[in-house]
Amino acid sequence: MLNPEQTVYQIVAEPVSGRTRALNDGKVLADSRGARVLHETRLPSCVYLPPADVETSLLRRNQHRTFCPFKGTASHYDLVLPDKVVANAAWSYEQPLPEAASIAGYISFYPDAVEHWEYEDDLPATPDYGHASGPLVDWLLREAWQCRTPEDLTRELGERLVADGIPVWRLSVGIWTLHPLLLGMRYIWVRDQSEVTVNTMPHSALNHPSYLNSPVRHVSEGRGGVRQRLDADVFEFDFPVMEELRQQGGTDYVAMPLPFSDGQIHTLTLTSDHAAGFSTADLGRVFEATAVLSRFYEVLAAQLNTETLLDTYLGPRTSSLVRSGQVKRGHGQQIRAAILFCDLRESTRLSDELDRDDYLDLLNGFFEGVTQPVVAHGGEVLKFIGDAVLAIFPVDQDEGESCRRAQAAAREIVDNIAEVGRARGRDDVRCAIGVHVGDVTYGNVGSPTRLDFTVTGSATGRAERLCELAKAIDKPLVMSDRVAKFNADAVASLGHFPLRHVHGQHEVFAPSD
Repeated sequence: MLNPEQTVYQIVAEPVSGRTRALNDGKVLADSRGARVLHETRLPSCVYLPPADVETSLLRRNQHRTFCPFKGTASHYDLVLPDKVVANAAWSYEQPLPEAASIAGYISFYPDAVEHWEYEDDLPATPDYGHASGPLVDWLLREAWQCRTPEDLTRELGERLVADGIPVWRLSVGIWTLHPLLLGMRYIWVRDQSEVTVNTMPHSALNHPSYLNSPVRHVSEGRGGVRQRLDADVFEFDFPVMEELRQQGGTDYVAMPLPFSDGQIHTLTLTSDHAAGFSTADLGRVFEATAVLSRFYEVLAAQLNTETLLDTYLGPRTSSLVRSGQVKRGHGQQIRAAILFCDLRESTRLSDELDRDDYLDLLNGFFEGVTQPVVAHGGEVLKFIGDAVLAIFPVDQDEGESCRRAQAAAREIVDNIAEVGRARGRDDVRCAIGVHVGDVTYGNVGSPTRLDFTVTGSATGRAERLCELAKAIDKPLVMSDRVAKFNADAVASLGHFPLRHVHGQHEVFAPSD
């Protein structure tokens, strides 16, 4: 029996006195006088039965496996009854880790497989495990909240584990993320190294052998934690990362789940280089802290996801304003900016001629061909409007500088879009661009529950009208006189033209080349 005053993580099996029976729909699944109950710190106690006392003819072994860093790998069985099959109804640790050697080969049933348990005598009482405490818990309760980034939290965690006497040499935390280019981030701390290494995982990693043949995959799929001694003669798991760590001096490896509140499972891995590896008490202290630790990582991951998604959908400048609290409808500021409006010409014809996937590929190529020069020249894409792009180059101090940057971006866009077409075997992919400079209102418009952060005002409309004129006179780029004057040597007047819904005639300019 466990000592109630002991708070270290323990696994203890006790014999069940008397007769134990398990039944489902009148069928006897097991009838035993040799059952054992397994107590695992702060987890529900489980009854395990000798295989000779289980009606194994009703069990069908399947390929499913789950993993526990304390007990080992569990094989699973379906329960086959005359009128139904209960999938993964039972499990057994056939070659358990030393901590669970007393239940080697014994079989236990999941709750949905047994309708009724019969005990001749009372089951041994679940121990009073006391309270989780110690330096690691104190840090989680008092100081961990001050970590501002996943890197800070990972470094502090590694240092705290070592200070708590846990022989950690290497620690890594894998977090799935919301990012258009990245599937996840991995933060790696190594003892005696000051910096945490950050590795990124592209979306294609899900199909890469390095992920498919890794403990992280098993943990992320909800199969529990993976444990393996790296200095053993025989490896149960043939994961390349374990061999790499063994060659670097690792002696013991464990991967544990970090469950987030949305149900997604992230991963914490620990590697020791100590001759004795990790003890059950070592891993127990970490395991009991993972629920709280997960929440800290979840908060930091949510902040990064929010920043990434807002930057992706709104642009860095607008994203920064939204994150700072400028989210009220009607809230905005007047700024002066060079405004660039770019449209994909004859997009309706192109969408009719191309199949859906090819057209989407072309459209994405168009948007990328516009966005890259805008960003490279210090502008910001505010929105994609169907097959058009609205971008601004805010005037900080020098209006001429913003106009020159807008013109330079526009020239590159024209070349980019032609190349987008050539790369797809077409010479009819073209764009039309209008550039103007003026005062605009930069802020929130929309309904109370659906807002858009954009620029409004006559200057924005003027840039769009110049884009329309560019299509009408078959020019890729036209600009207003206010923009052209800042780059007079490189532009030429096209004459005076009317602009839709704008009073009077307006002189417009285009690159002289």
